[in-house]
Amino acid sequence: MAHEASPSNSRELQQAFVDALLDSEAVTLRWNQPDNADAVEVEVAEIPDSAIAYPWNPADPEAESFFNTLEQNFSLDAFSDAEIADRADAFFSHLDSLFAAPTLETSLAQKFATVPQSILNTIAQQAQKLANSSATLAEQLIQCVQEALPQWAEEDLQVLARPLAYSMRGEEQIVKSADWARLSETEQAKLTLAIARYALNEVQD
Repeated sequence: MAHEASPSNSRELQQAFVDALLDSEAVTLRWNQPDNADAVEVEVAEIPDSAIAYPWNPADPEAESFFNTLEQNFSLDAFSDAEIADRADAFFSHLDSLFAAPTLETSLAQKFATVPQSILNTIAQQAQKLANSSATLAEQLIQCVQEALPQWAEEDLQVLARPLAYSMRGEEQIVKSADWARLSETEQAKLTLAIARYALNEVQD
């Protein structure tokens, strides 16, 4: 089969073919420069009598024997029952991690990418500890951010937290992602408290 590509795309096309055929023992790749200088011809040809690395067409009758051969070459006899169990546990644990719900730390990191991860982690940890707390929302907000904002006095944090704490549920201020480095110290504190409110909502829902 042959494909034509403009010179600007020839490098990408070449890389794609090389990646696809790198491990193949059944085909060869030829680059031809036709008379037309604006095109590059790529020809992929089968190598006669070659060992087929993988059936190009799974519907081909030879594909079934190919897979049968693979199955015959694979045996668990070389592994002990304990090793098989250990490998199975590791495999399924990996699958569980792939499909597990994202943690609060991950959720905050995705939503507030410019905020230092250490601050987000501190807020997430404190919010999770306060999931069943009987403290007022204002107190919970302050507890969430005190470690992240040690330079702020509790009285000052109470003033900044009040608008968030006394807004009705569902009417809280929308937390907007901002460039943390460009915010003033007061703006950073306000954003940190707003993130804390968001985190508390997440763990309490």
